[in-house]
Amino acid sequence: MTQTAGALRQFRLPDVGEGLTEAELLQWLVAVGDTVAVNQPLCEVETAKAAVELPSPHAGRVVELLVDAGATVDVGTPIITIDTGEAPSEPAGTGLIGETTATGRTAVLVGYGPRTTEARRRPRRTAETGSAPLLATAPDARTKPVRHGGLEVGRQAEAAAVRADAASSTAVAPGRRGPRPLAKPPVRRYAKDCGVDLATVSGTGAGGVITRADVDAARAAAVPVAVPPAPSAGEQRIPVTGVRKHTAAAMVASAFTAPHVTEFLTVDVTRTMKLRRRLAERPELAGVPVSPLLFVAKAVLLAIGRHPMINSSWDEAAQEIVVHGRVDLGIAAATPRGLVVPNIRDAGRLTLPELAGALAELTTTARAGRTAPEAMTGGTFTITNVGVFGVDTGTPILNPGEAAILAFGAVRERPWVHKGKVRPRQVTTLALSFDHRIVDGELGSRFLADVGAVLQDPGSALLC
Repeated sequence: MTQTAGALRQFRLPDVGEGLTEAELLQWLVAVGDTVAVNQPLCEVETAKAAVELPSPHAGRVVELLVDAGATVDVGTPIITIDTGEAPSEPAGTGLIGETTATGRTAVLVGYGPRTTEARRRPRRTAETGSAPLLATAPDARTKPVRHGGLEVGRQAEAAAVRADAASSTAVAPGRRGPRPLAKPPVRRYAKDCGVDLATVSGTGAGGVITRADVDAARAAAVPVAVPPAPSAGEQRIPVTGVRKHTAAAMVASAFTAPHVTEFLTVDVTRTMKLRRRLAERPELAGVPVSPLLFVAKAVLLAIGRHPMINSSWDEAAQEIVVHGRVDLGIAAATPRGLVVPNIRDAGRLTLPELAGALAELTTTARAGRTAPEAMTGGTFTITNVGVFGVDTGTPILNPGEAAILAFGAVRERPWVHKGKVRPRQVTTLALSFDHRIVDGELGSRFLADVGAVLQDPGSALLC
């Protein structure tokens, strides 16, 4: 999204195609004075799902960075000003990222395609009269220019721009007499979080728009300010943003929506570990990590083939169980920004070498923080490998929208009864959590037993 004035162009934070309303600006990749080209990465932002780079829609010189690194920015907020060196001269019907052209088309972020709907603006109402404001057709000589977003505009134009940005200024709330108070969406959300009714707040912004400061003043007048306790020595506060914020919300929703049941199975995987060493020497797997997780994933896919109901989801609106036709296998991965669950699409059709390559690529991309947002949606079954941290087992929480998740614990040498004698064997513990609305105890138990049987005796996979 851009705003222009002569050769100066502002780039607004776009919706990167996920339907999100905000993102955290992680770092700038350019500085004031730099010369940039079209599609050159300007900055890196983190949404609720992943970190992405934003390409420049203009070629020119960076004049101003309008947002500091580390700030959380609402979609549509100007973040950078670029001097293109000449007046814009795009052909009719085309536009740069975020611009609405004369034909009503809006260009969006590279890779997400343009919107073809016509841009229409309904008439705005003023807070005082409820009528559409009248704008002067010629500039008023008495109007003094002021700074607005790094550009020179008149006071009348600034007031009109603020009124135009007020998202719901024309609407009348159900059950409320008169027009809704003028306020931008972030201010409305802030007021709602603070428990402040905007109808009781007087706006001090241009055109009577309610600002965040107005909400704070109303809140202070209504509720005494509590003095927070002094922080203890060494106390640290970490803002919950991006991936961590999304994960926290998803886990709370899952835990209090789906009735969880967890079952455990301890398995002798000595034969699988021996097979792993032999296969690692095969030319088909040369250069690909052959990890224990590979065999767990293969065992899960084989067991899903025998028990397809485990690969399901609950449709609350339709009150139906959706049994998926393919397995999009999610692998939980710990990253510096938090837990992510990228998926291997249609994993059931892959051979063992192909599955090994997909696992390696998935984990490398996730740890580098480069997993695409679309790779973290639409999973049907998840595996979480807690064994890499030396943990024996756990009670995993379902990934929202899935019926089951398997935790794979550490493989340890333990005393085990084998052929009537106690011997040292390679042993692991599996934990299966499932949605009891979809998966009953019998199905969950049979599925977990089948996964364990393949890991205990890999040759039994030939019977599947």
